[in-house]
Amino acid sequence: MAENQSHTVKSFDDDLRQLRALISEMGGLAEQQIIAAIDALARRDSESAAKIVAQDKAIDAIEAEVERFAVRIIALRAPMADDLREVIAALKISSVLERIGDYAKNISKRTPVLAENSLIQPVSILPEMGRIVARMVRDVLDAFVNRDAELAVDVCQRDKQVDDFYNSLFRALLTYMMENPHHITACAHLLFIAKNLERIGDHATNVAEMVHFSVTGEHIGERPKGDATPYVNIAPGDATS
Repeated sequence: MAENQSHTVKSFDDDLRQLRALISEMGGLAEQQIIAAIDALARRDSESAAKIVAQDKAIDAIEAEVERFAVRIIALRAPMADDLREVIAALKISSVLERIGDYAKNISKRTPVLAENSLIQPVSILPEMGRIVARMVRDVLDAFVNRDAELAVDVCQRDKQVDDFYNSLFRALLTYMMENPHHITACAHLLFIAKNLERIGDHATNVAEMVHFSVTGEHIGERPKGDATPYVNIAPGDATS
């Protein structure tokens, strides 16, 4: 089958559409989790945060379904060229979306601790960070489904704004901790939440790079970063201490 020709087997087209639909569904859930996690944090709503933690299992289940379906396509259809790149990209993207879901879950795990503390001024930056990264996730999944390389590049370019927000918040929280030592615990939790959001932005950018390669067969050049990001070691499975 030529790379740029329509598939002669309609069922193969249907399989690819179903694979895109699964990725789109998974991305939609991940986006909703991010938005809901930040909303619960802003309202200090521990009950909603607990529901978000429980809902993470739905994202995990779709990831498993994507893996089974992608392996089936490779085994039965033997895709080539751009079709193979798309299937492999779907496998990688599902893994990244699962991690994004974990970061949203971890934000929610910290909400009950912060609900017991008075609001801290720098927390006002977090909702805007959350909106930006959630939109990045939505747009990069649209780019995958619609095979839109230009939109993928646009998502990559937004990552610098997320980095800049994180750097600004890091400095603000550091200052706040020095001036108000009794708020150190709350500030530390907010710092980890900000890092989770920054990592979501990085993952959305990684997906955008996969989408661009899947569509064009070419890698995006090295993307510009914000100011040197202060290092905080945080794993997707990090939980509230």
